[in-house]
Amino acid sequence: MKTNGIDLSGGPDPGRERESPAGPGDGLAATIRGLLPSLTPASARIARLIVEDPAQVARSTISELSALAGTSDSSIVRTARALGFSGYPELRLALAASAARQPPRSTLTSGITRQDSPAEVMAKLVHTESQAVLETETQLDPGQLLGAVLAVCGDGQLHIAGVGASGLVAQDLHQKLQRIGRPCHAHGDSQSALTSAVLLGSGDVFLAVSHSGESRDVLEPLRRAAAEGATTVVITNHPQSSAARLADFVLASAGRETTFRPGAMASRISQLVVVDCLFVCVAQRTYEKSDHALRVTHQALESDRA
Repeated sequence: MKTNGIDLSGGPDPGRERESPAGPGDGLAATIRGLLPSLTPASARIARLIVEDPAQVARSTISELSALAGTSDSSIVRTARALGFSGYPELRLALAASAARQPPRSTLTSGITRQDSPAEVMAKLVHTESQAVLETETQLDPGQLLGAVLAVCGDGQLHIAGVGASGLVAQDLHQKLQRIGRPCHAHGDSQSALTSAVLLGSGDVFLAVSHSGESRDVLEPLRRAAAEGATTVVITNHPQSSAARLADFVLASAGRETTFRPGAMASRISQLVVVDCLFVCVAQRTYEKSDHALRVTHQALESDRA
């Protein structure tokens, strides 16, 4: 992984790969969800069974799981390896450990239905979004965050791109950084992002926001920015996506989809958590400048309201 001269010696190892996909708390299921788009159809069926009921899979023999998934024993082994384990026995142990750390399964994890009352919708959404926040903590790598923070704290140009719901997240980061005196530009369409990306160079930063990591609107600008030597950062729910493979630093979120909550909604809360982590860490490292900028802008707003 190239780091464009960024010194990472003062923090955690910025290596993108974790030692094990079984992170703390309930991170294993979130990790597997993030890998789903990169799996074969057979492996994806097995992975969905794991995500839906890890405790049941942990109790199942390889033959029982293959029958349940409608696949072969060898597919189970290949899936375990694709998820980062040496084989099915190691995967079962990780699932059993993860299940033991979980509270009792909640009925709120089910999707929202047409018959749900407003109170039920509210309870289910709050529960799901709370889970997304907690799972994002298990997916966001501190070393990757540090690398992105140091890049953003540099003196070069900073361009942020995102389309649709991801564009709203990009705008949120843009507003926050502008407030602490970090000049940056936000792009909500591919042409604007592309024409800016080709003008970047070493020391500049291009940050893309994409839930799937496969949006053509950000992939080509990201590719061109990397080719010009800029440091590239991606906020995505899928750390094995095309965008993630292009990026120097990957900030992984963990949004869930439900019946009435497609990716555009599922991604937003978890991506905003990542944005806040990035923003606060940048403000910490530029404390004097950020503190002054926040006070001055606050005073200006207060004067405008008077």
